[in-house]
This record gives sequence, structure tokens and C-alpha cells, in this order.
Amino acid sequence: MRKHFSNISVVLFALLSGTIFGLGLILAGMANPAKVLAFLDLAGLWDPSLALVMGGAISIGLIAFTLAKKRNISFLGLKMHLPTTRIIDKRLVIGGLAFGIGWGLSGICPAPAFVLLGAGSIKGIIFVIFMLIGMEIYERIESYRKK
Repeated sequence: MRKHFSNISVVLFALLSGTIFGLGLILAGMANPAKVLAFLDLAGLWDPSLALVMGGAISIGLIAFTLAKKRNISFLGLKMHLPTTRIIDKRLVIGGLAFGIGWGLSGICPAPAFVLLGAGSIKGIIFVIFMLIGMEIYERIESYRKK
């Protein structure tokens, strides 16, 4: 029989995972918007290091999702919630474009934004505020659509 972990264990595991992920972003330089913008600058001094970080992340994610698909319960004893749809619709494309444009303009995506926020960076603070505003706009649009 699988052992179910307490809520505190789940929170501690999430905290440990987030800390390791954040440290990885810092060590790879991915919390630095200039590093990301250098990757996007194909006409200038292009920095391919972000592609290597993304390739590593995709490889690990591929392995993790392949293993997760074979399970009904997580290692912590919780129900697995994996995406089931494979449909590429207008909402997905618009959301992806909005994310990409924001990332390209700022050089920041959500995970590094929280690293910058924790470091007290004004760029991180501004990004997180506007990210939260964007999330609120999405929620309002979704609630309007469901009426």
C-alpha cells in the first residue's frame, strides 16, 4: 500500500524543488534578463546558452512526463493531473504569443521573475505585478465567457 504524505511534507517538497530550480536558474544566468535578451539578439552577439538550458529542461521534462503517464498517483501519494488535450486552438496560440512577446520585451519569464522578486529587483517586482494583472484579466475573461 502506498504511503500518503502529510500536507507539510508536500509543502516542504515543493519548497525544496522550487529552491533547487531557482538556484539552477541563478547558476545558469537565466535570472538575468540581459542573458535572455542576448539569446534573442540573432543579429548581434548571439548567446546560445539559453538554448542549452532549454534543451536540458526539455530532456528532463520528457523523461518525467513519460514516467508520469504510467502512474495514477504521484510519488507523494497524490492524484496525477496531466493534460489530456492535444488541440491547438486560437486561445493557445494567442496565449503563447502574449507570453512570447512579454518574454521578448522584458527578457523575463515567470520563474526568473520570482527569483528577481526574491532578490528585490525592481524589474522583477514590476514584472510580477503585471503578470498578476494579466492573470486577473484572464480570469475575468474566462468568467465572462462562462456566462
